[in-house]
Amino acid sequence: MTLIDTHAHMYLDNFKKDIAEVMDRAQKEGVQKIYLPGIDSSEIGHMMALEQAYPDTCVSMMGLHPCYVKENWQEELGIVEAWLGKRQFAAIGEIGLDFYWDTTFAREQHQAFQTQLQWALDRDLPVVIHTRNAMQEAIDTVKPFADKGLRGIFHCFSGHAQDAAAISQMGFYLGIGGVITYKNGGLPEALSAIGLEHMVLETDAPYLTPVPHRGKRNESSYLTYIAARLAEVKNTPLAEVAAITTANAQKIFG
Repeated sequence: MTLIDTHAHMYLDNFKKDIAEVMDRAQKEGVQKIYLPGIDSSEIGHMMALEQAYPDTCVSMMGLHPCYVKENWQEELGIVEAWLGKRQFAAIGEIGLDFYWDTTFAREQHQAFQTQLQWALDRDLPVVIHTRNAMQEAIDTVKPFADKGLRGIFHCFSGHAQDAAAISQMGFYLGIGGVITYKNGGLPEALSAIGLEHMVLETDAPYLTPVPHRGKRNESSYLTYIAARLAEVKNTPLAEVAAITTANAQKIFG
């Protein structure tokens, strides 16, 4: 069984002490590729180093995460743009809107989001979108770009059925992670009318650890728990879930 983790922050300090063991466990569970989302300039070096250490497995994205849109957001965007001119990346991400903790830079988040969406459209790259407490705003922002051909993933999808429908109708994928294993997460109901052809798998490691390891550090090898739960939810054999979501990930990232 081959799986692809479309979203994991494996370059963070949480993995510094045992990254070799973590990567080995992922490989043993059939995780063929791990896509690394960018967040801000402070982690670019660490992300690139992990990609260099595991070139057959790890693939970098480039982007400014909405939670890191602060006073220096224009400088940070300049760094992203410079990197996009230096080499090829799998996607522009993770980008988006997050109004959960703070709305001080809401206007700047919108500006950074739209700028990066346009860069992706100009460069024919997919986007990986983060949204928290801003689902409808994110969908509304993406829609004009999707109409022009932009494609991507709404990472860590945890919205309602109407959100899932709107996202899939735009031609975007739903990133399915550990939330699907949570008893009160509500994700099985939201996905009831959505086919597997609109989904990819992710861990968001080290965050959002699936049951039965919830509360501990997440890692890519736990993708198997997410795949197994999705198979239950969709009443589909696990091997088929793995095959379809892997093909979707290969299609979006190339």
